[in-house]
Amino acid sequence: MRFTARLKAASLALAAVLALACAPIGPASASSQIKIVVNKQAITSVDLSRRVAFLKLQRAGGNLNEKAREQLIEEALKMQEVRRIGATVPDAQVNASFERFAASNNMSVKQMTQVLGQAGVGAEHFKNFIGAQMSWPRAVQARYGGGGGQMSTQDLVAKMLERGGNKPSTTEYILQQVIFVVPANKRNNATIGARKREAEQLRARFAGCEGTRQTVVGLRDVTVRELGRILQPQLPPEWAPMIEKIKSGQATPTRVTERGIEFIAICSSKTVSDDVAAEMVFRAENQETGESEDAKKYLAELSARAVISNR
Repeated sequence: MRFTARLKAASLALAAVLALACAPIGPASASSQIKIVVNKQAITSVDLSRRVAFLKLQRAGGNLNEKAREQLIEEALKMQEVRRIGATVPDAQVNASFERFAASNNMSVKQMTQVLGQAGVGAEHFKNFIGAQMSWPRAVQARYGGGGGQMSTQDLVAKMLERGGNKPSTTEYILQQVIFVVPANKRNNATIGARKREAEQLRARFAGCEGTRQTVVGLRDVTVRELGRILQPQLPPEWAPMIEKIKSGQATPTRVTERGIEFIAICSSKTVSDDVAAEMVFRAENQETGESEDAKKYLAELSARAVISNR
């Protein structure tokens, strides 16, 4: 089911929850028990009860306890892989999605948090769900590649505005990539170590993109690439967490890649809210995580080699 469709299903029950007089559900208590372990990651009885409550908000049918177990196991596998390859969506994007969902239900973030607590879901559990739904497509994209759907930018933006509110904003980066090339036939620990020290020395002297090309003159096998305009949702998963942590005029830590030793510099960054930005955010929040054959294959591979135990 699409991410937005699942959120819409949940929103149908929120108005009724507002009328409930039950006390808010607190954090996991001492009585919480470990029910499932997925590759050493524990899923507790509290996690399961919150997911069951969330399924009820979505008006899901069938055996909710079994569905909750299946969903939480899948999400654990997905997020373990997402974290392994560095494709996690930043907290800021998750919080922004949470805020838009609250606004689409005519509530403030505080009210939404209270409602989710009264429903037995909890804001943190809901945000974890959002984060998984937004991050997993990044992992699939990194693994299999592929582009967006068939809809034009204008159509996507129109659909986004149908949900109410303004176009979302995102960060626009102008990036520069510096590569200390290491040929495949010379890749050994000594060469990698020496080139890494060279790259880190240059990175320590970095003072802006304008002077990079002049700085590398005379250095052996160093390539400078102008990556141009890249929006936050378009950042390569393996670089995104590092880029999102630094400011304009700074460079990421170095990384060993198939090309050699690399780092990326932020020449400039700014917040934008235009059709292209709206399209990127829309695609990030509305990818079909459950219907893609690539996504199914990827998850099946993760499941096959996972160690899962039920308590």
